[in-house]
Amino acid sequence: MHDGGVEQRQVRLSDPEAASLLGGLAEEYERRYGTGDELASVDDREFEPPDGVFLVLIDNGEVVSGGGLRRLSDLTCEIKRVWTAPDRRQKGLASIILSSLEHEAKARGYRTLRLETGPAQPEARILYERRGYRRIPPYGRYEHAAAYELSLDVPSSPT
Repeated sequence: MHDGGVEQRQVRLSDPEAASLLGGLAEEYERRYGTGDELASVDDREFEPPDGVFLVLIDNGEVVSGGGLRRLSDLTCEIKRVWTAPDRRQKGLASIILSSLEHEAKARGYRTLRLETGPAQPEARILYERRGYRRIPPYGRYEHAAAYELSLDVPSSPT
């Protein structure tokens, strides 16, 4: 897929295209939350087909945004590792990734998408709420996380 000169690719987390995204995400987590092992909390293989997927957006050879989904149950999957390069934020790239992940989830037969974001990421909460995700109680390992859910039977907002 090409969107305004930006190419979307499906990759594995072990692929070179994912390395810069994961490095940027790890740096951001450390800056916002201190040291931790969030990226090691889920096996990379959970983001591989047929149950999962990881997508990146590439602009002029540079990975500028990405994210993935993994199976939680037969009908529910989770979005994780959504990140956009700091100099590319507020340009709609995260919305492109979310729309694509929502499409991929539907194509895999999931009916519900879930995700969690940390308390130091207010811009992420705003994005998810604008897209129609509704708050739910935290379900993962972080009791202070903001958790969200989207029914894939209801269209999400385009912003």
